[in-house]
Amino acid sequence: MQENENILEVRHLKQYFGKNDFKAVDDVSFTVKKGEVVGIVGESGCGKTTTGRSIIKLYNATSGDVYFKGQRIVAGTRSYTDAIAKERKASRERVEAMKKAGDTAGIKAEKSHLKVFVEEQKRLIREAKNDHKNCIPLYRERLAKEINAEYDEKEKAAAGDSAKLAELKNERHEKLKEAAKENIVTRIQMIFQDPIASLDPRMTIREIIAEGLTIQGIRDQKYIDEKVYEMLEKVGLVKEHAGRYPHEFSGGQRQRIGIARAIIMNPDLIIADEPVSALDVSIQAQVINLLNELRQEMGLTIMFIAHDLSVVKYFSDRIIVMYFGKIVEIADADELFSHPLHPYTRSLLSAIPLPDPHYEKQRKRMVYIPEKEHDYSTEQPDLREVAPGHFVSCNTAEFEKYRRTLEEA
Repeated sequence: MQENENILEVRHLKQYFGKNDFKAVDDVSFTVKKGEVVGIVGESGCGKTTTGRSIIKLYNATSGDVYFKGQRIVAGTRSYTDAIAKERKASRERVEAMKKAGDTAGIKAEKSHLKVFVEEQKRLIREAKNDHKNCIPLYRERLAKEINAEYDEKEKAAAGDSAKLAELKNERHEKLKEAAKENIVTRIQMIFQDPIASLDPRMTIREIIAEGLTIQGIRDQKYIDEKVYEMLEKVGLVKEHAGRYPHEFSGGQRQRIGIARAIIMNPDLIIADEPVSALDVSIQAQVINLLNELRQEMGLTIMFIAHDLSVVKYFSDRIIVMYFGKIVEIADADELFSHPLHPYTRSLLSAIPLPDPHYEKQRKRMVYIPEKEHDYSTEQPDLREVAPGHFVSCNTAEFEKYRRTLEEA
């Protein structure tokens, strides 16, 4: 995968809860490129954590798709069933109108159209369920095809060289063996917000960190111990800590253990769910610096969920702002802080305190009240690209206003 390719694509993700369909995440779409850090910010309850948990399949998505490394790993079906219900209702209304007009041929054509539409939606539902359930074997199958295609070309180029052909055959065999064990879902790991609740108090640190390897079927105890010691050293702990229990560590040390548990799986993407919000300020800086070092060393891609905008600016390449289950703004970190456009983003930035008493006396705090800021009575908003790479949730009138604001800046 190339550096500038999307490692993660989230398309129209929806996560509803309960009988009344509480919309925790409501039609969220974004991409994450390989090697970048994307920050997700917003107030408590805006859907940040739910988005992360839906991506990693801790929740079954209500609707929408998540593609990881080109493979659909999450697929909700609600949009298809809703489309069937909507089309059936519209079709009944059209048929009633045709009956009054005596249009027999039109009624027949309408019924035929509805049948084709429903069959297509049912096909999409079957595909979605299959991809969601069987994403691991499907990804292994895809990898095997890519490896075979690659080595077919190499062997064709090496025709006549028996030594080279034998070497390529062995390489192909080894790569196919690795592909047969590949688990695409474990290539995404999560660092949880609460370093106390996320660690089992009855397990030693060795057992906690090694649990992923054990689940994958690795039984070589010497290899497991070596990997655990290596991970402990990577996160700033020592191998003597491996035999202890979580209650023997401080909050910052527990979070380092959580990070070690994630990186031992050699992930391509880490979802860090507010990993520093439960820690002291000095410890926060240590954990952020650790994540930065691991990012550089291991080539990690990180989705960083947080409240603290100043931390997000320091750590992130791009920032996604969420409000009430929806994305309201996406931009590069510097661009978002220099030219915030959505009123909610401006209100979040106005809430950042600075250690300067003179500035604090003059700081104007903005309160975001959607009813006062927007008029969506005639046109609903959607996410639009106001400037290259800068997306804002707005309708046409707001779009023009934001464009003028950027031109005047």
